[in-house]
Amino acid sequence: MKRSGYRTIFHIYLIFFLSLLGTVLLAVGLIFLTITIQKPDGRMARSDWPKLFTEDFKEQIYFGDSGPQIKQAGIADLQAQEIGIQILDDSGLEVFSYQKPEYAKTVYSVLELLELNQTGRTDDREDTAFTGMVSNDGDEYAYVLFFPANVSKVTMYLNGERFTGGKMVVLPIFVVLFLLILIAGILYGFFATRAIKRLTIAVEEIADRGYLPVENQGVFHDLYSSLNTLDAEIRASDQLQAQTEKMRGEWIANITHDLKTPLSPIKGYAEILADNSGLSVEQCRHYGEIMLKNVTYMEVLMNDLKLTYQLESGMVPVKREENNIVRFLKELVIDILNIPEYENRTVQFEGAENPISFLFDSTLFTRAFRNLIINAFVHGDENMEVSLRISVSGNVLKIVVEDNGNGMKPETVEHLFDRYYRGTNTEQSSEGSGLGLAIARDIIELHGGTISVSSIQGAGTKFVIKFLLS
Repeated sequence: MKRSGYRTIFHIYLIFFLSLLGTVLLAVGLIFLTITIQKPDGRMARSDWPKLFTEDFKEQIYFGDSGPQIKQAGIADLQAQEIGIQILDDSGLEVFSYQKPEYAKTVYSVLELLELNQTGRTDDREDTAFTGMVSNDGDEYAYVLFFPANVSKVTMYLNGERFTGGKMVVLPIFVVLFLLILIAGILYGFFATRAIKRLTIAVEEIADRGYLPVENQGVFHDLYSSLNTLDAEIRASDQLQAQTEKMRGEWIANITHDLKTPLSPIKGYAEILADNSGLSVEQCRHYGEIMLKNVTYMEVLMNDLKLTYQLESGMVPVKREENNIVRFLKELVIDILNIPEYENRTVQFEGAENPISFLFDSTLFTRAFRNLIINAFVHGDENMEVSLRISVSGNVLKIVVEDNGNGMKPETVEHLFDRYYRGTNTEQSSEGSGLGLAIARDIIELHGGTISVSSIQGAGTKFVIKFLLS
């Protein structure tokens, strides 16, 4: 049988069981509503409660010098259930009453009492009256209880021959129907158990990374499709985690090397200075400058690590002030070009003539754009030029940092903003912490901006930063 056939059978079973369940629930609900009534106090009781209450109430009637009376406990029951009572002598004359309805008679004939006992109705009212008998010294008394509930008294007469024959037909039908339901339920349970077992095994295989995608599983097609998607996402996440761990390991190795590199000359020159073996003042000054340069390099690495942690955990204190972004970036470019290492480099600056006010943290912006510009210098040759362009279109502030260097490979561009990633297309060794561009991105996003990068090998790299002006 094809899987579509199994699916059809499953749907038939499902519809059958749902229909049967609905029928059973409906029958149970109707039976419950039929055989129950609501008491005045709000509680539910069986519909024969008035009859049983009437039969038991005779114990609450006693006879005194003035005739029949009701015990205090009986009065409390009548009050609680809002039931009225009449006590009649053998001639149908009322001799005692309590809480009786207004329509109740004071004298009843024998026929009226008989009809009241059979139907429970008085003058076509919706209340139900139940009657009982008590005796005292040979005198018979009838008592009538008026219940605030509509309970029908039904006496059924059956054709014994037909009823007996009907039982011979109906009972086997019920037995066969019960057996069919039982067999169908067992088959369905077996099918469902096998399906759930397969699903459980599939989930365990996904957890153990040993799951093989399933193309189709009948009625569980959608569920297996979701499991296939989950498995693919978990595998992609594992691959990404492995790549991240690999980059993290390489980064730690590089950082360790970068920290050891400046420590070696610091230690060496410190030992020479400690020996103090006839060094001139000029030599001491030269050694001290080398040590300071290496200490400064180490401070930069440590500050990068600290800032990366703060940005990642959202602990960076941001002090935004409204400043002219054009003037700020122009002064930043001048400061970078005043560094002896970059004094022969070229930065083409294009900015609007009118001031552009923007709310930003000058310290963090200095770090971000300094990283972008110096990153271009580090990975380019001496003839490479950097251009910095600022423009406003509508309420969007656009800043472009572009160079005419060697560009980058697509895989380098893909991971350029990843933490711990070091990428270079030059023959130079990659220096720095591998966090500079990730820090720049985080600072820009912290100010509500976006940054994107495009690069073509042999044609240079372009960073586009956008902010919304308030």
